[in-house]
Amino acid sequence: MTGALDRIADGRWLTAQRARRLALVSFAVTTASLLSLLITASGTLDWMGRPIGTDFSNVYAAGRMALDGHAAAVWDWPQHYAAQQALHGRADVPFYGWHYPPPFLMVAALLALMPYLVALVAWQGVTAALALAVVLRVAPGRWTLPIALGFPAVFVCLGHGQNGFLTAALLGGAMLALDRHPNLAGVLIGLIAYKPQFGFLLPLLLIAGGQWRVAWVATLTVLTLYAVPIVVLGPDVWPAFATSIGLTRDVVIGEAQTGPAKMITPYAAILLNGGSAGLAWSVQSTAIVLAAALVVMAARAPAPLRGAVVIPAVLIATPYAFDYDMVALGMAIAFLAEQARRYGWRRYERSALALAYAAPLIGRQFAEVSGVPLNLIAIVAVLLIATRRLMTAGSVAPRLTASPYRHSRAGFAR
Repeated sequence: MTGALDRIADGRWLTAQRARRLALVSFAVTTASLLSLLITASGTLDWMGRPIGTDFSNVYAAGRMALDGHAAAVWDWPQHYAAQQALHGRADVPFYGWHYPPPFLMVAALLALMPYLVALVAWQGVTAALALAVVLRVAPGRWTLPIALGFPAVFVCLGHGQNGFLTAALLGGAMLALDRHPNLAGVLIGLIAYKPQFGFLLPLLLIAGGQWRVAWVATLTVLTLYAVPIVVLGPDVWPAFATSIGLTRDVVIGEAQTGPAKMITPYAAILLNGGSAGLAWSVQSTAIVLAAALVVMAARAPAPLRGAVVIPAVLIATPYAFDYDMVALGMAIAFLAEQARRYGWRRYERSALALAYAAPLIGRQFAEVSGVPLNLIAIVAVLLIATRRLMTAGSVAPRLTASPYRHSRAGFAR
């Protein structure tokens, strides 16, 4: 027993060869699953009658509505559902609600210029390439790419046709660029406003870090991002979006009708286990305060440590996040791996990060059958590891100097 605990503590069980093999197997399974889905599909629907890319159905339908001159109607759920039914040619197609602010509708309109499946592949391919480009800058190394592709959240995001890759690329890129490229960092932070629930803590980061130039560029980016749809799509889009916020809050967040097991937030974890909405909001509010404090603490930390703290803090702070958003957690894991490459691994870190890496594979299913929010636990674990490093920066006593990964540029495997 002691030997097993020692191996878990120092991470000896996670050999470089084993890490590579597991990542490659995971990537192969993801590829095979997606190919089988396409092979067995009928038109735009899979063999179960669901749209290929599921959530992408609302993106493409919204884009078509905007191109047809009905941009403001995309936030009217009955009209949007009718557009999805027409898109797939079936009245019983599942409905996927549209909750995004107007800037993302312009992206949807561009995608809707292409055929549905071509648009889906282009959307996922381009945003995944952006995320991979960032992670290769975060933790450069020969095995970074396959390990990143093998991250189970990649499969979750691809299966949903979602925007987790874009969110991860923007957050990771901003954390990298903050010190040396303030204009770029400001633009990236501003672009996160396409999904504003992930951006509301970032002003605290900039203020605490004295990043005033970044703050001004980010502000200008947000103002531009929010003004352009008025010119391109018409002045009615913002009132239509504002009207829909209450419905999104009540149905998607308040009642968690999409399923609390799919969500990765403290709020959803309470609902998942039968807690009241009042208790859930209390827990979520506490999480927001703690996350905000950690973001402020990390504001002047080196880029790897800052990214490792801020990204999971951003994920925990919002009540509105899903398992496909776990792609961003992979970016935080990469930041931690790079931090460990520079300063050495500490006890239990590799084992904990390995479990966090694997969590999206069964996170939703495990939560459904057990009530245990495995994905949220993974986010908290990464945040705790990063926080411990933040609070003990400069201390060398806890480090494990002997590591098969110590000289790896990727922090995982050479």
